Amino acid sequence: MIAGLGALGRLDAGSAFAGATVTVAAGALVGWWRARRAEGDGAGEAAPARAGHEQAPPYVSLIEALPDPLLVIAANEPDDLTGRRFILANPAARELLRIQAEVGLLVTAIRDPEVLEAVDEALFGALPAEALYEVGGAQERVLKAMALPLGSSADGARLALLVLRDETDARRAERTRADFLANASHELRTPLASLSGFIETLRGHARTDEAARDKFLAIMQAQAERMSRLIDDLLSLSRIELNEHIAPEGEVDFGLAIMDVVDSLGPLAREKGVRLDVDLPAPGVAVGPGDRDQIVQVIQNLVDNALKYSPPGGSIRISLQTDQTAEAATAARSAGSARLSLLTPDHGPDVFAVIRVADSGLGLAREHLPRLTERFYRVEGQKSGDRPGTGLGLAIVKHIVNRHRGGLAVESVEGEGATFSAYFPQSVAVPAAAKPAVSAVTKAS
Repeated sequence: MIAGLGALGRLDAGSAFAGATVTVAAGALVGWWRARRAEGDGAGEAAPARAGHEQAPPYVSLIEALPDPLLVIAANEPDDLTGRRFILANPAARELLRIQAEVGLLVTAIRDPEVLEAVDEALFGALPAEALYEVGGAQERVLKAMALPLGSSADGARLALLVLRDETDARRAERTRADFLANASHELRTPLASLSGFIETLRGHARTDEAARDKFLAIMQAQAERMSRLIDDLLSLSRIELNEHIAPEGEVDFGLAIMDVVDSLGPLAREKGVRLDVDLPAPGVAVGPGDRDQIVQVIQNLVDNALKYSPPGGSIRISLQTDQTAEAATAARSAGSARLSLLTPDHGPDVFAVIRVADSGLGLAREHLPRLTERFYRVEGQKSGDRPGTGLGLAIVKHIVNRHRGGLAVESVEGEGATFSAYFPQSVAVPAAAKPAVSAVTKAS
């Protein structure tokens, strides 16, 4: 038994059982690795166990069953940078690091310098070491890498255990709390100062002025409503960010979700004199995995944003296309347009359901496109009507789409409006028995 492995159980009191299991397994693993090296070709490669020779001990199967990603690392000399190899990786590690080979160079699986330094500390310093390992991509993850020494084999090869523990939830919660406080204090300062000023005025010389009182009270009500919307959007964004790395469960009919949004925003569109044109496939054709409430929120934010910037007499076109590739979902719809992909999925299925919302507003200049999904970013010089936004709508859209492993793109021609395309993974379509497509128009009153 390798005494140094006892540190694993002390690293996290909540995983004492896992630590004890790995400690016992590693003791047997050292002997197994010695046998594998003895059967090798002398070049440092491990040979598969042959019939009649020592097979992997039963403890290895326990390592493979543990939920935390685990790798056993072997190395010869500190100066031999190509000698650090993983000789065992459990399924959780193979899935996280996308490992295909049975054994291989450690740098082909992990390239983070701090993690590699921690492994070297365990291999050649015989001391436990830790490092933070951030997995990039659309669904960012933060893991604690813990390297523990396992001792040496009979021929001098040094062994170490690398454990990767997911701390994404804790780090995300900490960052969300900090962001919420910073954003709330910044954005609420202006309306609160405005309310304080009007209250002071009403208590002073405007106390008996009925016309001024009515005007100030109306402004105060508008500011209070803006603060309420801002707080609601901040809370919604915080909740979405906390679960962004967790894929949603359930299935959503994207066409029905669009119709729900059209029904709810139809009265507002008629009030503004804006026409809603809807082009949908047959019900039940565009279905995919997702959280229905969040999909509805994506569509509602996009349509609501289009309503704010569409002039009276204008139109908004809402369409849904199925069986689209990621390239087709982000392809240009008109020549000479400014186009940008705001979010691209790391990897996903071959087909997507694409929801497009096109307005007839002023459009957007190319320099504004990269910043559209930033919190509180607003395009200067464009008015959003009687209901100014909070600047969080598109940020919420981006995080929801990211949680669904989808993508988001924008295309705009100045003076001719903008088109936002949100695409989501689509389930295998069930053929609709001669069901007609849905085409609806909500006319302006």
